[in-house]
Amino acid sequence: MDPLLSYRERFPILQTTTYLINNSLGAMPGDVYQEMRSYAGIWAQRGVRAWGEAWWTLPVDVGDLVAPILGARPGTISMHTNVSTATAVVLSALTPTQAKNKVVTTALQFPSIQYVLEQWCLERDVTLEVVPADASGLGVDQQRLLEAIDDSTLAVSVSHAEFKSAYLNDAPAIARCCRAHDALLILDAFQSAGVVPIEVEQWGVDVCVGGCLKWLCGGPGNVYLYVDPEVAPRLQPRLTGWMAHPAPFAFENAPMRWRDDAYRFLAGTPQIACLYAASPGLKMHAEIGIPAIRAKSLLMTDALLDAAQARGWDVTAPLDRTVRGGTVAVNAPHGELVAKELNDRDVVVDFRPGAGIRIAPHFYNSVDECQFAITQIDEILQTKAYEKHTSVAGATPT
Repeated sequence: MDPLLSYRERFPILQTTTYLINNSLGAMPGDVYQEMRSYAGIWAQRGVRAWGEAWWTLPVDVGDLVAPILGARPGTISMHTNVSTATAVVLSALTPTQAKNKVVTTALQFPSIQYVLEQWCLERDVTLEVVPADASGLGVDQQRLLEAIDDSTLAVSVSHAEFKSAYLNDAPAIARCCRAHDALLILDAFQSAGVVPIEVEQWGVDVCVGGCLKWLCGGPGNVYLYVDPEVAPRLQPRLTGWMAHPAPFAFENAPMRWRDDAYRFLAGTPQIACLYAASPGLKMHAEIGIPAIRAKSLLMTDALLDAAQARGWDVTAPLDRTVRGGTVAVNAPHGELVAKELNDRDVVVDFRPGAGIRIAPHFYNSVDECQFAITQIDEILQTKAYEKHTSVAGATPT
């Protein structure tokens, strides 16, 4: 018996749906209903007093729930609305010089982050070096990435797990290289935290960004920003606000002063309702432990790969499980239309151009569900049930 299947009853959607898109939006824990009632209750009963009694510290209190999942100490993580904004906060603290005038990223980095990096570099006449994908298209050549990081590098922005292929970059090696060249590493763990063990402090990661809405089952508006406490004092974000000030209720005029803790990277009024929604999923992950989740994830992705390859379909995922995250993208014929039909059948997946039908089981899923998804793809192709759908790209956020 699989002990993790006992958690299924805590997720309402699993009672009626084969839910296999946890790399896009994790299933909602039923306890979120109570958390949202708590939020509404304190607002209704305490009004503005809720700030002092419960709300003001939430962006760091919730960050403390994320900390053990990232291998970070308490008090090092602040919560933000999205990764683009969190990345921009970090970049706003950097000042290029003649000697430090290059940012390194990869062609596989999530486009939203690429847009932020490109605009930041253009405005400052900083070189943006984009390391291309390797011949497989799944990842980048790790040696080529490391060689791109040199003494002129100001910052490096890479994903731990690539969003299309779930390929795991060698985060410890990248962190060591960045430290050797005094380059700030911004590691995006959105597609790994919650399904792959992470040790940011042990690895020497300067900055880690990501969110709770995917593998951590925390819903949108819950993005974490970890900053190494030894690095943080050197950073003074220009994208800032009163929550970052050491005396916010003194309402001092500029110039800005920054706190010395995780609040240093906050800005204006936080997303309180979202933060309430995050805690049940985070507590559940801590209860189970990421190693147990990782072990089960590998069994399910192995099963998906075996079943897809047995049918002759290409897959966009590493065969080597040591560099594979939690997702297998199946590049079956008519993939986008097949994905639509799967969703109509309550087999919830998504489709990404250049990747295929993304299938991302989590700890509450089973190998049987993974195999069911593959047999459904088989049946849809054989019966041509996909023909009733019109292709519309980009229907589901990542």
